Amino acid sequence: MRKKEAFWFYILVSPWVFGFLAMTLGPMVYSFFLSLTNWDLFTAPKFIGLANYVKLFTKDTIFWKTVFNTLYYAFISVPLGMAFSLFIAYFLNRPIKGSAIYRTLYYIPATVPGVASALLFKWLLAPDAGMINRFLALFGVDGPAWLLEPLWVKPALILMSMWVVGANITLLMAGIKSIPNEFYEAAELDGATPIAQYYLITLPLLTPIIFFNVINGLIGSLQIFTQIYIMTGTGGASMGGPNNASMMIVPYLFNNGFRFYKMGYASAIAWILFVLVMLLTLLVFRSSSAWVYYETEVRKS
Repeated sequence: MRKKEAFWFYILVSPWVFGFLAMTLGPMVYSFFLSLTNWDLFTAPKFIGLANYVKLFTKDTIFWKTVFNTLYYAFISVPLGMAFSLFIAYFLNRPIKGSAIYRTLYYIPATVPGVASALLFKWLLAPDAGMINRFLALFGVDGPAWLLEPLWVKPALILMSMWVVGANITLLMAGIKSIPNEFYEAAELDGATPIAQYYLITLPLLTPIIFFNVINGLIGSLQIFTQIYIMTGTGGASMGGPNNASMMIVPYLFNNGFRFYKMGYASAIAWILFVLVMLLTLLVFRSSSAWVYYETEVRKS
């Protein structure tokens, strides 16, 4: 029986293994080889060793700017989106009239394709005709040219990231509903206020979901591309905003690979991004023991 189960296990898992080897691991290994070459997509790759990496770390000032822009976006948009999601999820779980409608409205943006969302915000953030600046004008505030000024283009992208927190809100709401009411009843008998109950019961029991959302949000924000491509240019010289203020790692990789035909150089950028994602993900995982609480976990004192 064990041999038969093992046989069917390998049969059923083999399509995934083949797909992983052929579609993921194979291209990854080949891309690492390409990162050690000078290849323009048309002629044979020429092996140059670590020259692409040396150039990235010592000579390419734009690359370091893209790293700063990407980390700036990730380290602000992810915590801000999580805080906003927690705030909305808490109130949507309250017994308020029309809560089902509000839940639907908050989740709908998460189902809108990225291109459509980017086009929408490109119109909303327009300097003169944009609704955001028109709204600010009602209070006598002269709104900035969001996507045309280096100071405001990254905040504009962060503002747009708040548009798609519906998936996070849904997971957090499910987590809140799974918390037993007995915990809140016991806390209320002990005299805990609603705010104390939230910080001492709700938040600790939501930390596994917060951890999951932070990991996904961090990986996604480090790979931002569509918003840059649509909102700050359509792949032309303008992509990246004024003075490359919104140029991120993936759009820079795209430019080098498919505009300047430096595929070896683009592959080196891709591997640096891979290492950056892995390091930051590992850092969050290592820190989770200090702030993620699992209900069934027994901690050593």
